[in-house]
Amino acid sequence: MKYYIIAGEASGDLHASNLMQAIREKDTSADFRFWGGDLMQEVGGTLVKHYRELAFMGFWEVITNLKTILKNIKICKEDVSRFQPDAIIFVDYPGFNMRIAKWAKGQGIATHYYVSPQIWAWKENRIKDIKRDVDHMYVILPFEKDFYEEKHDFKVHFVGHPLLDQIEKRKEISFEDFKHKHQLDDKPIIALLPGSRKQEISKMLTVMLSVVPNYPSYQFVIAGAPSQDEEFYKSIVSDSKVKLIQNDTYNLLSKSHAALVTSGTATLETALFDVPEVVCYKGNLISYLIAKQIVKLDYISLVNLIMDREVVKELIQNEFTSKKLKIELDKILDSSKRKTLLSDYKDLKTKLGGVGASRRTAELIVNSFDLK
Repeated sequence: MKYYIIAGEASGDLHASNLMQAIREKDTSADFRFWGGDLMQEVGGTLVKHYRELAFMGFWEVITNLKTILKNIKICKEDVSRFQPDAIIFVDYPGFNMRIAKWAKGQGIATHYYVSPQIWAWKENRIKDIKRDVDHMYVILPFEKDFYEEKHDFKVHFVGHPLLDQIEKRKEISFEDFKHKHQLDDKPIIALLPGSRKQEISKMLTVMLSVVPNYPSYQFVIAGAPSQDEEFYKSIVSDSKVKLIQNDTYNLLSKSHAALVTSGTATLETALFDVPEVVCYKGNLISYLIAKQIVKLDYISLVNLIMDREVVKELIQNEFTSKKLKIELDKILDSSKRKTLLSDYKDLKTKLGGVGASRRTAELIVNSFDLK
């Protein structure tokens, strides 16, 4: 079968690559063409556009790059038409993917959506488009199944969270080997995960680095995004004691004592590695003010959303200051707070449904052809 896959961000590249591997186990003749990243390329197939060319974050950023986005939509439609896939698989990235889904449905192409758009947070009216344009929806958060089926009478498949698969299959490395590989010292590590896009990294990392002098007994290590090069980080980091590690985030988290994390998938990854964290976010002011008016959530981190209560502290916009960051970092370095967090993390993993999301989704997609 021929599969056309669209993933527009680093997290989508990760989830799509694992899904591709699982599909190939079920369909050995699978032919992939995709928009994504390096991880998908490693699995095999043809890359049309890299997500580095697609990632625009925030309302203001989308508006100012609208011409490029519309051009990419046109390119995508033309490329899908030439490829003539048996199925098109959308991985998150809803602003772009829902436009393509509407068009693809009209072309008679089977539409599969893996990692649901977060319409439970905002743009709930997108449910009409999803019901019309998406043949099969695979959700990865436990509360999404109730949201779709009980509130909106739309059948979906809860497949579990794919991050559990990724973490399960990684190879463990000793601290000594990790330290040697990246030229670190023996001090406990505080990981800095400032995001993946240039505009967010610049904002987040500057504040994160401001607390470094307060913790001489720790070493601070930045998890570099695969989409950014070393020179970009060097333009922000002036302290030579702060290390940068690229393409090794999971090993970094597995060896970290605490972490400062930009809101996003990384907040969940950090929790799954049992690392106490402070969640941080500061975006473009215009985008933030618009979002504040329309997003209907009590929390921004996946950890708190899944648990439906504050498990990890969130410092958002004006709350994200050096002073408050130090206060919250001190708390998670305290042994009593850490014990509570680790207990909550255990409950979090239970709610996520265990490993096997990629395999379950692949089976459902491949088997869907048998139902025709």
